[in-house]
Amino acid sequence: MVFDATDKKLLGYLQQDSKQTNKELSNKLNLSVTAVYERIKKLEKEGFIDGYIALVNKDKVQKNFIVFCHVKLIQHSQDYVFSFEREVAKLNEVLECYHLSGDYDYLLKVLVKDMAAFREFMVKKLTTINHIGSTHSMFVINEVKHTTAITM
Repeated sequence: MVFDATDKKLLGYLQQDSKQTNKELSNKLNLSVTAVYERIKKLEKEGFIDGYIALVNKDKVQKNFIVFCHVKLIQHSQDYVFSFEREVAKLNEVLECYHLSGDYDYLLKVLVKDMAAFREFMVKKLTTINHIGSTHSMFVINEVKHTTAITM
């Protein structure tokens, strides 16, 4: 598949607003509606587009307390790693989890209502996962930049 400048522009427009009609996109790209439709299908088929989502306003749903939590496992055996990853994937409060190099093994992005909800999450959920040696949490004071768009 050839991935050209028009495909890059199309992906940019879709990341801004995926609910745009093919007609609106065709006007922006100076292409026919059919050409836009075919390009979108091609991008989906080739895996450039993973899916479409609605971005929810954290304030409106009262989940605007963001915490980044470092986690260190007591041991780095394959069983411990896979077990931790399986368990943390089940936690709804965890939006993102990254296996890292460095002093800590994982970085979690946690979203809850407030400090009390975070404490409950830590005590009743996260720290009940086996093989956690230590955690270190940082609370977001202000979100300076947040985007889901990947620039081409």
